[in-house]
Amino acid sequence: MSQIEIDMNQPIPVGEPIPHRKVIRSWLTPLTERVVVKAILLQILDTAILTAGIIGTVYFESIWAKLLLAIFSGFMIGRIFILGHDACHQSFTPHRSLNKLLGRLAFLPSLTPYSLWEVGHNVVHHGQTNLKGFDFVWAPLSLEEYQNLPLGKKVLERIYRSGFGPAVYYMVEIWWNKMFFPSKKAMPATRPAFLWDNVLVSGFAILWIAALVVAATYTNQSILLSVVMGFVIPFIFWNAMIGFVVYVHHTHPSVSWYSDKSEWLRAQPFVSTTVHLVFPFKWGAAMHHIMEHTAHHVDMSVPLYKLKQAQSKLEEMLPGRIIIQKFSWAWYFNTAKLCKLYDTQKKCWLDFKGNKTADSIKIVLS
Repeated sequence: MSQIEIDMNQPIPVGEPIPHRKVIRSWLTPLTERVVVKAILLQILDTAILTAGIIGTVYFESIWAKLLLAIFSGFMIGRIFILGHDACHQSFTPHRSLNKLLGRLAFLPSLTPYSLWEVGHNVVHHGQTNLKGFDFVWAPLSLEEYQNLPLGKKVLERIYRSGFGPAVYYMVEIWWNKMFFPSKKAMPATRPAFLWDNVLVSGFAILWIAALVVAATYTNQSILLSVVMGFVIPFIFWNAMIGFVVYVHHTHPSVSWYSDKSEWLRAQPFVSTTVHLVFPFKWGAAMHHIMEHTAHHVDMSVPLYKLKQAQSKLEEMLPGRIIIQKFSWAWYFNTAKLCKLYDTQKKCWLDFKGNKTADSIKIVLS
């Protein structure tokens, strides 16, 4: 059966090339409606819960209660960030200026400069997903690149790829190097908004810490403990959460990385380089459905509250082509074991010695 004979409004048979992104996006068009009231209510609710969690780290005397609430607050920072992520994609509400306002507010607890994230994520990551030399997020090194690293960077790369390193990776490689007052080497282009957004998040961090200091003083508690529980641990947990989320979105034994742009384009990377990770016990919903990630990469205008429907539509229309993975910690650490380095020519994952550990799925090129 040739592609010309295929009805693009019916599921595309296995073995046929994936249609053009415009065709795939047309399947999701009915799901791109954005609702202002729903967006604002979600942001108010999550912000109120986060605020209560941070207050609880001071209010409760038990160290275990403080720690539990600190971790919970870190998770809530992640939830609110996902709302800001939608706003930054202009998929949260129909209004650009409102999205910018809500996005900047949602990014404050994670200390993320809105304009820098917009460039690094929307333009670079979404525009060049899994294309070596362009998409820098969790880009695997080749064997030669790894061997040419100085010893300290080799150790760091092993930590990043160990399965225990998402917090370190995101905090160092993304937030510190590329988001928080980045150097000219990390961000050659400059805009006034980059500076002012960094000033905004820095001011917020100062106010946040100052509020914890005042609360600790007023309640006769340790200032250090209050800052650690109310600020440091939530921020570290948030970094671990996003580092983990981005890792599992695009790292899988079956996922390919590319060094040749023409090959990358023909492989329809918006579908083939993204994993739909399925969690038990509604954890996917708890993360605002960000794990329905293929749909998000196909069409960034689909709001988070429609992603589940959009993902189901894609999986109906492209049977057998979307990577669907049930999550377990055994799977995650096995993936970390297999996916250390990558050979873009042979399309396979390697360990740090250069031994092949897994072949990526061979995509039927259009």
